[in-house]
Amino acid sequence: MTKLIPNDYISVFNKLKERIKEARYKAFSSVNSEMIKAYLDIGKEISIKTKTSWGTSVVKQLSTDLRAEFPGTKGFSERNLRSMKFVYEKIDKNLKWQQAVAKLHWGHTVLIFSKIKHNKEIEFYLLKTKEENWSRTTLEEKIRFNEYQKYLDSENNFKQVISNKQLKKYANNFKDEYNLSFLNLSDNHTEKQLEDAIVKNITRMLGQLGSDFAFMGQQFRIEFDDKEYFVDLLFYHRKLKAMVAIELKVNEFKPEYSQQLSWYLHLLDKEVKYPDDRPSIGILLCKSKSKLTVEYALELSNNPIGVASYTYSELPEELKQSLPGEEEFNRIIEGEE
Repeated sequence: MTKLIPNDYISVFNKLKERIKEARYKAFSSVNSEMIKAYLDIGKEISIKTKTSWGTSVVKQLSTDLRAEFPGTKGFSERNLRSMKFVYEKIDKNLKWQQAVAKLHWGHTVLIFSKIKHNKEIEFYLLKTKEENWSRTTLEEKIRFNEYQKYLDSENNFKQVISNKQLKKYANNFKDEYNLSFLNLSDNHTEKQLEDAIVKNITRMLGQLGSDFAFMGQQFRIEFDDKEYFVDLLFYHRKLKAMVAIELKVNEFKPEYSQQLSWYLHLLDKEVKYPDDRPSIGILLCKSKSKLTVEYALELSNNPIGVASYTYSELPEELKQSLPGEEEFNRIIEGEE
């Protein structure tokens, strides 16, 4: 030890060493949450000490000693120790953020707090990362392409037909745009081709929608007054306790589409909904939309409806053929011959 090391350094180092050992023991039953708690305890200790007696060089020394004590264990670099301090100070007085961080991988947490500055936006990414089980790569893409702003710009009438108490819960579960490129559709496809492709790939579609969606059926039949009506795709949202009807359109949004969907939602509520379910929700999935037309059209509906667009094209075939496939690409990045 050098003369720069404070007198209480050894006692603090031993304290943190025992805390890490405790976390590693508990990690057999809960790997992520116990290590996150340990990281935040380390961050708290560093925060307290650097505000009183510790200088910059002490954190570097702590990193060196922790890595020597736990060889082969990642996470104790000087940079990560400073991240622990940073995250701890950000969430110290915010119980909701503490609960969210405890359920996320540490890399996700650091990414969110290092990239996002505004509190509401931080909260959005913390909650959505957990709810939709985003990988770190997916989270990076969501931040880069400003998923939060898309959420704010979502085109629906939820504010008009849903109480303020429930509004946030509803809005958080629907998107402004869905990426359906995994369907491998050609640029010119029919509604039937789109619908069949979604059902064929329903597991991946549920991944796009979110973990709380359950599939109820394709061309879901509703009989009323000696007539039949068919909802393209019907889902049930477990958290909202509401049916979600999705109507597919392979062209630009038209006002009559929302009128048709409103009628379907009305029938679902009258003929299918259970007494303890919430009112049914409608999503119009269109190839494109005009923001102003959507806004005006939805003013006429008393049912909760959102209008979303979808992307579906992958790389042009001639370009795709010149690129390595998924397996070959994995071998390249892993350094295999």
